Amino acid sequence: MEYIESKTILSPYKINNNWFGYNYNMNIYKGCCHGCIYCDSRSECYNIEDFDKVRAKKNAIGILNSELKSKRKKGVVATGAMSDPYNTFEKEYEFTRKALKLINKYNFGVSIATKSNLITRDIDILKKIKTHSPALTKMTVTTADDKLSKILEPNVCESSKRFEAINKLSSNGIYTGILLMPILPFIEDTEDNIVSIISLAKENGAKFIYPAFGVTLRQNQREYFFTKVDRYFKNMSNNYIKEYGNSYRCGSKNARKLWYIFKKECDKSNILYKMEDIIKDYKKEYEITQLSLF
Repeated sequence: MEYIESKTILSPYKINNNWFGYNYNMNIYKGCCHGCIYCDSRSECYNIEDFDKVRAKKNAIGILNSELKSKRKKGVVATGAMSDPYNTFEKEYEFTRKALKLINKYNFGVSIATKSNLITRDIDILKKIKTHSPALTKMTVTTADDKLSKILEPNVCESSKRFEAINKLSSNGIYTGILLMPILPFIEDTEDNIVSIISLAKENGAKFIYPAFGVTLRQNQREYFFTKVDRYFKNMSNNYIKEYGNSYRCGSKNARKLWYIFKKECDKSNILYKMEDIIKDYKKEYEITQLSLF
């Protein structure tokens, strides 16, 4: 494991954040080795050299301990935005697990985004956090097809194992759902794919699905994506260039139809999909508790 210097682990406190309602953001790792061909974090604007190489922040747990201990405002700590906290090195080094223990120790909540079923290893700590604060887990799933998921996200477990992880988390009382993003135009934006994911989500106890019917492409990320996509789907980059040119946002031309189907199926399955509803639902019992104590 290579280490990099860092003075801070937590971002400043945010009030009423509309992205899953978190208050702090935490990044212990830099870079990601999942190899997802569409990853926006590979973009030049983030200044992450050798993005596919995972590095840990030096003395991250010691710094995090000091930061959490000194925070006057409790809240939800999010992780997984720029680098998956459950990369292949986490199994050995357990930096994310150690961070969760500190989050629990100092009575903070947590919001985790990942593609890895390794998260189930830490159910014991998540259950402890849940006794005093919100604990939210978000599993990214973009296709119901395991063969396709291994092409698009080659170095992480396939979709079926992610649904198994959702089932295990949900069965243990952890508020769990799906990040349905990105949905790649010309590849994943089909009615069958969306309906299949919703069906599997319901079957495995997911509380919500938050979608994005399209993908973002910019700077060197676009070049990387085109190189990879043409390797597996002949001349696919030409479809993107013809449809979107150099646009950053590449929304599916089927988005309106897919959104209608998505809402209909989610409503039928009692699965949430509006951000404000998801935030309200996973935090509700803690707000009630706080009001009653007051």
